[in-house]
Amino acid sequence: MKAARIIKTKEPLEIKNVNIPKPKSDQVLVKVESAGVCHSDLHLWEGGYAGPQGVFMKVEDRGVKFPLTPGHEVAGTIDEIGESVTGFSKGDKVLVYPWIGEGICPACRVGEENVCDSPRSLGIYQDGGYSEMVLVPSYKYLVKLRGLDLNSSASLACSGLTAYTAVKRAESHPGQTIVVVGAGGLGLMAVQLAKATTNAQIAIVDIDEKKLAEAKRLGADEIINSAAGDPVKSVKDITDGLGAETVIDFVNNGKTAPNSLNMLKKRGRLVMVGLFGGSLELNLPLVPLRAFTLTGAYTGKFADLVELVALARLNKIQSLVSKKFTLDEVNTALEELKAGKIIGRSVINP
Repeated sequence: MKAARIIKTKEPLEIKNVNIPKPKSDQVLVKVESAGVCHSDLHLWEGGYAGPQGVFMKVEDRGVKFPLTPGHEVAGTIDEIGESVTGFSKGDKVLVYPWIGEGICPACRVGEENVCDSPRSLGIYQDGGYSEMVLVPSYKYLVKLRGLDLNSSASLACSGLTAYTAVKRAESHPGQTIVVVGAGGLGLMAVQLAKATTNAQIAIVDIDEKKLAEAKRLGADEIINSAAGDPVKSVKDITDGLGAETVIDFVNNGKTAPNSLNMLKKRGRLVMVGLFGGSLELNLPLVPLRAFTLTGAYTGKFADLVELVALARLNKIQSLVSKKFTLDEVNTALEELKAGKIIGRSVINP
């Protein structure tokens, strides 16, 4: 089978012929129909993240090993099952939960494999979905996609799940204001999820008018172009000078993080999601004096993915797939994402 492999960071992915794995016990072999192209794939390709004071945080220092087939947003059809698999059959359309843990750490024991102490995530620590086939370690990581479009569903495994976890972490309520920073795939999904689950006033901040217009179409009450003015002032203007109860920062870099903090009202909550790098200098007395809560959100639990698929089935959310690529076009897909040319999500159809 063909697979797009990162052989060496910062160099083009190579299309390789690799052996088709044989599922055993509770393993499942899935024929990949759609693999989402995620910013995390870019970080893998580039070899890491921009850390504080310009220090580069290498993914290899976190246990990533190359060569690697990336791709953690995978939707497809079951091609073969191991002898211990129950509840699934060949031909079932499925979404793969990629955030696999080692199963015994405290996080795994309470169903939070996404924050496992020794993660084994598909497409990051083991081969993923930029391939014609992917071996899923257990059928318990599959969600059936009866009646759902596979291209639209693929991004639910990361983009959708991360946004859903962040919105839940925001703990917003009717009458409050929630600010979403960044109108990429995550931000656009968060607008829909916040609209469907919180009934709060939703404001979104970005520098791209096309992305802001899409956010408005999907349910944002206020759009703020941070390239055209001070986004902190804009948030204060729509909240009677008080600030927002919650800010979710899907960019989370050295420029957006201070603004996000300054957008909060007293007792506000900042949910930090993005991995775009940089550092934040905190005025430490300000945190207790204003009773801020700062928290991070990283992907989500399997149970949350099941809930998310249910919301998609009820037409509460839609994943905007703006472009489709073949496996041979994988490097173009990553370059266009890096250049900011993708609105919503792009997918690879092997």
